[in-house]
Amino acid sequence: MPEKPGKVKRGENLLHMSGAGMRTVKTERTTKETKISMELNLDGQGSGDISTGIGFFDHMLEGFARHGFFDLKVRIDGDLQVDGHHSVEDCGIVLGQAIREAVGDKKGMKRFGQCILPMDETLVLCAVDLGGRPWLNFDAKFTAERVGYLETELIHEFFYAVSYGAGMNLHIKVLDGQNNHHMIEAMFKAFARALDEATRPDERLTDVLSTKGTLA
Repeated sequence: MPEKPGKVKRGENLLHMSGAGMRTVKTERTTKETKISMELNLDGQGSGDISTGIGFFDHMLEGFARHGFFDLKVRIDGDLQVDGHHSVEDCGIVLGQAIREAVGDKKGMKRFGQCILPMDETLVLCAVDLGGRPWLNFDAKFTAERVGYLETELIHEFFYAVSYGAGMNLHIKVLDGQNNHHMIEAMFKAFARALDEATRPDERLTDVLSTKGTLA
């Protein structure tokens, strides 16, 4: 599992991030296991340009971009000759860090988002709090070892890495479902919808949505 923010992963050269706009981030991360470049625009049109080397994972990230109305570009050169673990987990780390950078000081932002999303027989709940305190509550039981070339156990690793990279409280729960493809796809879409809501501005807010006065 990835380390909490602030700790450097073994073999990691921590990348620099540069924001082309308040809610746009370009980032790179290189380790002995993966080389990742990512561009994220929280105020995009839902455009996904994804190449991870794992087809089903590409499909999930494209769905995340589309249903969250995020513009997302991802390039991963990973050690897939070993397995997909490092590529998927490290992508989660980078995406989480990009979200944290893109939301900035979170002033005027809704902070909370939620979605209950159906996909055929599947129903998935996702709730997000961008309050700066990372936590993942993940409740899903898969019956297949992999979907396409993506190992199903890596879904938890991905969302764990996102939640800690972003400083995000993230709950994902499969309320009903049988088909592993549907369950995973519904998770990514529900996460996208919940994150889109949490990152939207609220005109009633002039500061952060917290009685503490900070969401650091």
